[in-house]
Amino acid sequence: MSTLTELIARAPWREAVTYRDTWPHEYVLTRKDDQRELLEAVRDRLRAGEGVAGSFFRMNNTYLFIGEYKYWLMTHYDDIDPCDDESDYVLNRARLYRDRRDFIIQPGDSGKPEVYPGNPPRPT
Repeated sequence: MSTLTELIARAPWREAVTYRDTWPHEYVLTRKDDQRELLEAVRDRLRAGEGVAGSFFRMNNTYLFIGEYKYWLMTHYDDIDPCDDESDYVLNRARLYRDRRDFIIQPGDSGKPEVYPGNPPRPT
């Protein structure tokens, strides 16, 4: 069994080209990229309570912070069945900013490191 960091290092991360100019990040697909073991490892960490609540504009999510990246799933971790051969779950990652954008994204933020809204909100 591989460690989570080994699985992350071996994964074939691809750029989310649709969001290249608006919110840069990478992703893998669990079925297409054969990343079920990575999905299970992330899901298990989130289920164990290692995730941190955050929001992307109005969408709430749970993020897992590992190294220089934050990771999130497009499907809630409790709804994921890694044995499901029909579903292709998405695991995303983005570089950390080390500011409030790691937890709260607000209108006016482009996701680019050099752009930061003038009046960042306080977490609620």
